[in-house]
Formats: sequence, C-alpha cells, structure tokens
Amino acid sequence: MNTVNREAAVALLKKYNQEEFHLRHAYTVEAVMRWFAENLGYAEDADFWATVGLLHDIDFEKYPEEHCIKAPELLREINASEELIHGVCSHGWGITSEVEPTHQMEKVLFAVDELTGLIGACALMRPSKSCKDMEVSSLKKKFKDKKFAAGCSRDVITKGAGLLGWELPELFEKTILAMRSCEDSVNAQLA
Repeated sequence: MNTVNREAAVALLKKYNQEEFHLRHAYTVEAVMRWFAENLGYAEDADFWATVGLLHDIDFEKYPEEHCIKAPELLREINASEELIHGVCSHGWGITSEVEPTHQMEKVLFAVDELTGLIGACALMRPSKSCKDMEVSSLKKKFKDKKFAAGCSRDVITKGAGLLGWELPELFEKTILAMRSCEDSVNAQLA
C-alpha cells in the first residue's frame, strides 16, 4: 500500500495541530492502528494503518466545523493517496462524512478513535495516570457512565465494534492492550 513517509506526515500534522491534546491523540491512534495491523494479520500494511491513524484528525483543530471535509485538501499537500484520504475521511462516517468504512483498517479506526479518548480519560483518573494497570472491568464502568468523558461517543464505539463483528469487551481489551504497548513512546514524543 502506498503511504507517505512519517517525517512528511508528522510535519503536516504539526502544521495544522499545535495543542498537546490533539498531538497526543494523533500519536496514540497512530500507534494503536499499528498494533491492530500487526495483531490482525496486516503487518505488511502496518505503516499505512499507522499513517492513517496519525493523520485521521488532520483538520479537526483548525477546522472543527469542516472535520473530514477539509482533510482531503490538507492531505493532498503531501501527495497522500486516495486510499489514505478515504481511510481518514471514513472515520467520520455518519457524523461529518458520508464515506463509509469498508476496509478492515477503516473499521478499526472508526471503532478505536473515540475509544482511545475514553481510555485516555479513564487512565487520568487512576492513581498511576496510566492505562498499563487498567482492566476491562473498570473501562466498562466508565463506558456506562454517560457523564464521564461525555465527548467520547458511546454510540460510535458500539457501532464500530459492530462493524468489526466484535463484542464490546473484545474491542475494549484489544484497545487497552494496544494503548499499553505505546504509552511510553507517545509520552516520549511529547516530551
């Protein structure tokens, strides 16, 4: 799969995103997507999955009202493939975009985007401030509490699990494992 090199992708990300919150989310989703590629049998496409994850919210900080609408224009600055653009835009399906997630990578991104935010918020509530000691049971409790991290759409997470044919606990467990695997590297990139 055609992908842009990471240096160009990071430069584009930082051109349109300066807030640490957005950069942390981008690096987290990048690493989580790489983990899923490697663990679901798509290791040869891991760089592509990761790049889509890194750039999925490229337009969100500066153009929140045009999220997934402005993205193609920005991504073309680095000659992103139509496949990469489709992947990025598909995570807004039914919300800001009519681009449906069809590839396994797109379904994973749709499912984990909001979930990584919820897991990150849960981690901040823990004494460790980490997801390394988080269990699925504690995430389930926070998922049920609609007031906790209210900006993380439970409907999108549930719909994403359905797209993948997974029950929520399976999606939760895999995403926690993915986030555990990258927590230190994400923190190092922001240091």
